[in-house]
Amino acid sequence: MTDLSRVNAWIDAYVRAWNSNDRAHIGALFTEDAAYYTAPFDPPWRGREEIVSGWLDRRDEPGETTFTWAPLSVTSEVAVIQGTTAYPDRVYSNLWVIRLDRAGRCREFTEWWMEHPRS
Repeated sequence: MTDLSRVNAWIDAYVRAWNSNDRAHIGALFTEDAAYYTAPFDPPWRGREEIVSGWLDRRDEPGETTFTWAPLSVTSEVAVIQGTTAYPDRVYSNLWVIRLDRAGRCREFTEWWMEHPRS
C-alpha cells in the first residue's frame, strides 16, 4: 500500500540514511527480499544485506549532497518521483520508482539519473 504520506516518510528516511551511511538506517528502508535497481537495465542488488553493502560501496560523504523532489504519480502500488541531487561540483536529475509494502518498507526501487551539463 502506497500513499503520499508513506512516500514522504520513506524519502525522509532515505535522505537520513544517505547522510549517515548507517547500516541500520539503510537496512530499515528495505524489505528482507527487496530489489534495488541502480539503473533500470542493470541487475539489481537483491535482499537487504546486498543493498546495504552495495550502498556503502558507492556511498556519498555525509552532508555532501542536497536532494529535492516532487511526486509525479502515487498510486496504491507504486510511487514515481522526480528529484534533483546537487553535489558541490555537479547536479543530477533523478527519476525514482518506489514500491512500498504495507509497513512502509521498500520492496522494489529503481532509479534513473542523468548528469546536468557543466557550464
